[in-house]
Amino acid sequence: MSDEILLDRTEAEALAMRACLAAGAGEATARSLVDATLSAALYGPAMLGFPHMVDYLDSFREGRINCNPSPRCERPYPAFFVADADRGIAQLGFDLAFDDLVAAVRNFGLAIFTQTNSYTAGELGYYVRRLAGEGIVGIAATNANAMVVAKAGGPAVYSTNPMAFGFPLGEGSLPLIIDQASSATAYVNIVAAAAEGRGIPAGWAVDEAGNDTQDAARALGGALLPFGGRKGANVALMVEMLSAGLSGGPWSLDTPSFREGSASPAVGLTVVAMMPGRTDDGLVERARRQADRLQQHGVFVPGVSGMEYPRPATEGVKVPRAVFEAVVKIAGA
Repeated sequence: MSDEILLDRTEAEALAMRACLAAGAGEATARSLVDATLSAALYGPAMLGFPHMVDYLDSFREGRINCNPSPRCERPYPAFFVADADRGIAQLGFDLAFDDLVAAVRNFGLAIFTQTNSYTAGELGYYVRRLAGEGIVGIAATNANAMVVAKAGGPAVYSTNPMAFGFPLGEGSLPLIIDQASSATAYVNIVAAAAEGRGIPAGWAVDEAGNDTQDAARALGGALLPFGGRKGANVALMVEMLSAGLSGGPWSLDTPSFREGSASPAVGLTVVAMMPGRTDDGLVERARRQADRLQQHGVFVPGVSGMEYPRPATEGVKVPRAVFEAVVKIAGA
């Protein structure tokens, strides 16, 4: 028996919508989450697609997410958007502000969206991928509950604190998308390894005593390590300031877990959007040529290398069997 279920896109979308609605999410929230889930499943890390959606479904039912929020967004400056997600999902607040954000970028050349009081941002690449689809360069940063130590033996003070970057490469190409954590690996990779009984590489995490461990289960009781030692910890701090600092959201040290309890993580998200030069500069085509040249040198270009374009219309969505069964159970299908 295969460990994966292959769904066509229509089936995957319908199942995800049923599950969200059955878990209590309102229509607008469900629509935003399903769009982000499918985007991650098709273009991003697969673990941040349907597997991570289960965290959202559990959180709808257990009170960590406001199922029917009323996000608010203000513009204290012409190109500066400040949003409050009202304890809802981060994607909904971003989606509601998206058209105005794009219009501001095209008018001023640069705009900033910063949001607080939301559930975890999910796949961070989703936000810059949306902007790249409009021909806009984007940088995004977010935080969550503390699970990363600044150094081995120290307390957990940061979340995985990812940063994402997107650069459009024009018609006929997928955009360049860099989406990576400040930690040595993403938390979902530890969760997956623990669930499957797999070990993890040295340098990813420490156990509850602060010792390096290759046991995923013990890592869940310990903490993750930053990539590159102090340099990775510095990146985590920069992301902390961009997300929690700029949005006014809680620091990772003060953020409740996104997988336990009934309190909203209420975290921050900041997205910086920029036009890639003037319309007649040809900088997008120039970037595309450089991406092609790098690939010819054997360089992996994230978001592009190994990704077929255009994507086949009949391409399906692969969902781990255990995840599929969990989503089907919630959906009542």
